[in-house]
Amino acid sequence: MQISGILVDVFKKKIISSSISISRGRIKKIKQIRGGQKNFILPGFIDSHIHIESSMLTPGSFARAIVPHGTIGVVSDPHEIANVLGINGVNFMIRDSKKVPTKFWFGAPSCVPATNFETSGGKIGIADTEKLLQKDEIKYLSEMMNYPGVINQDPEVMQKIKTAQKAGKKIDGHAPGLSGEGLRKYVESGISTDHECSTIEEAREKISLGMKILIREGSSARNLEALKYLFKTNPEEVMLCSDDLHPEMLQKRHINKLVANLINEGYDIYDVIRSATVNPVMHYGLEAGLLRKGDPADFIIVDSLEEMNVIETWINGKKIYERGKVLFDYKKPRTLNYFNCSPLSAQDIMVKNNNTGIRIIRAYDGELLTKGEIEKPGKGNTIEASVEKDILKIIVKDRYKDSNPAIGFIRGFGLKAGAFASSVAHDSHNIIAIGTNDKDIISAVNEVIKFKGGMAVAAGKDVDTMALDIAGIMTTESCKEVASKYELLSEKVRRLGCSMSAPFMTLSFMALLVIPELKLSDKGLFDGKKFCHVPLYTG
Repeated sequence: MQISGILVDVFKKKIISSSISISRGRIKKIKQIRGGQKNFILPGFIDSHIHIESSMLTPGSFARAIVPHGTIGVVSDPHEIANVLGINGVNFMIRDSKKVPTKFWFGAPSCVPATNFETSGGKIGIADTEKLLQKDEIKYLSEMMNYPGVINQDPEVMQKIKTAQKAGKKIDGHAPGLSGEGLRKYVESGISTDHECSTIEEAREKISLGMKILIREGSSARNLEALKYLFKTNPEEVMLCSDDLHPEMLQKRHINKLVANLINEGYDIYDVIRSATVNPVMHYGLEAGLLRKGDPADFIIVDSLEEMNVIETWINGKKIYERGKVLFDYKKPRTLNYFNCSPLSAQDIMVKNNNTGIRIIRAYDGELLTKGEIEKPGKGNTIEASVEKDILKIIVKDRYKDSNPAIGFIRGFGLKAGAFASSVAHDSHNIIAIGTNDKDIISAVNEVIKFKGGMAVAAGKDVDTMALDIAGIMTTESCKEVASKYELLSEKVRRLGCSMSAPFMTLSFMALLVIPELKLSDKGLFDGKKFCHVPLYTG
């Protein structure tokens, strides 16, 4: 078989009209030919760090969504489903990924549960980690979020790192804002990447210590604008990733459009393409082709380097996508879940007023980071949400057993009426809800409980829901179907006054304790800088 086009050779840094001979799934020969070709051939793109679960799709459905964008493989951290189902969740992701031709390289989750300050459904200990790292499908130890444990030489943390090193596999990092001596200890332990940089100064410090920087551009956290100058100074040390990408965005673009935008802004074509092809392959030791003789025939054909609209996607010498049509099927898996809690009543989320200050979570659009504020509540026996002050009630309810919900208050969402809830709540995926009044909060939460996982919006008698039947965080439906339902729910939240561009995505991170400053778990308010729970009341 022969394919002809304008080949982008990222190693020789040349663009040449070429003919590619393919035999038994590999590139047998590449030869230069006369011009006249219109379309470009380049290596298929790789997302260097993503949680597939955040798309709310199973790996098979996810694969059908990414190949139209020229993504031939992803470096996936199954941390989310592991927090729900433990090692069984990781094995589910591996099994499901084998139903499709797209390439998946998984990590062994390093922090399950993410912390001991929340309730999770799964646990992956040292023995489980060692078992996972022996699998060929597991290429690395997933992001080590417990950076205090690394710095302070926590025995379990250090044993997991040593296990990965013994297996000859890379170790991913997760250390937002860490610098100085703490960062030096963190990197010296063997951790080689970070995807949490939000400033160029932070990235440069980490690069200077030997780290690779995974530049994240997802649905909620977007750091490409702040970090893109690294393509001028340190192109060998950067990769592109999504981290968390919701279905409505995945419908529109993936790595292909990030590459196109950078090329349009004048960044070196070869450096940009390398960041999404060569760099992840070399760093993680991936079995992916890079358009060299003898490589697997993994490549894409695009209309132009400035647009990166994908015409064809090829994996292992087989065409799997062509002009709007995915050329492989996917057999949906059986449902699996862990969801065991009863409905709530308004009495369960009542907050007494002790006439002292209360801590408020301050959220920001497009940011995982929050701030902590102090507010003096008004008079009355209970503390209620205040639309006028943009102070909403937030609750987190343990989904794995019956227990009292944790209650706090949050500013920044701008909601004027109603409430919305979700069982997608990083990292333990308990039920999280925000609302302007207790009745709507309870209505939204109980709708999620009824379906044993999903998302809900409530405003009086008007309640809309999207069920998530796989672990309460994913569904077997297609990306198009999920994106449509998700967009309808998000638009309803916006019509209720919410100012967040991705309300459900931002909501899901309000329980992520490892990202400072103030968050809420099912056990209460948590100070991410002091790494401990703090009371709601200041007095």
